[in-house]
Amino acid sequence: MAIVGRKPGLLDEADEVRVSVTFTYDKPRAEKLAKQWKAVAPVTIGGPAYDDFGNDFTPGLYVRRGYVVTTRGCPNKCWFCSAWKREGSIIRELPIMDGYNVLDSNLLAASERHIRAVFDMLRHQRERAEFSGGFEAKRLRAWHADLLLSIRVAQVWFAYDTPDDLEPLIVAGKLLREAGCRPSTLRAYVLVGFPKDTMVKAEKRLRDTYANGFLPMAMLYRDKDGKTTQPWRRFARLWIRVPTVKAMLKSGESARIVEESLIST
Repeated sequence: MAIVGRKPGLLDEADEVRVSVTFTYDKPRAEKLAKQWKAVAPVTIGGPAYDDFGNDFTPGLYVRRGYVVTTRGCPNKCWFCSAWKREGSIIRELPIMDGYNVLDSNLLAASERHIRAVFDMLRHQRERAEFSGGFEAKRLRAWHADLLLSIRVAQVWFAYDTPDDLEPLIVAGKLLREAGCRPSTLRAYVLVGFPKDTMVKAEKRLRDTYANGFLPMAMLYRDKDGKTTQPWRRFARLWIRVPTVKAMLKSGESARIVEESLIST
């Protein structure tokens, strides 16, 4: 039984309660929940926010059915990411369970044998595959593109987080298009709002992402306390909703002009 963000009701019963927490800035809320649910059953609290190392993946536990994790850890040591600190900088390949939405932090850093086994699993799913965890553009090779063409794909995500991500993204976009991958399946997370970032710079990164074959989505940076500013939240919202993003990209209007229009209406 899964419950999200509420205290127990009169009819709630359980032998054990687990509070799973993804983001560090949700820890105060989670600890309040843990205190409230102690009246029902013994409570444990954990998850990525508490630096859980992560062992084998159990389908349907803490994430919805169809979501799957096949590796833990990441060899990159990005300043804004805690995956390598929490799960280790050496890729751990897990037993592959059935699912269609792959959440691995860096699947392409795994061995070729493991990657091919993941695609074999995806080939037998009823749903089209999604790679929400994201591919690292600089690790993409032609045989990865061949694997993508061998299955039904809904979305494959890449990332533009730091300046040195742009050139690999350009190369990856060219490789995928030439291989015959459908442009509508290619997406990219673009990190915005980090220290010293500006909206002019962020919008240029988002537009550069689109120019190279990927529909962008803004990922608003949050520190461990989850703090953001209203202007950045507004900016990110404009670059999250697909219809708004497509409208801006098609018209060439800036996010500022679109925001002013939305406010006036």
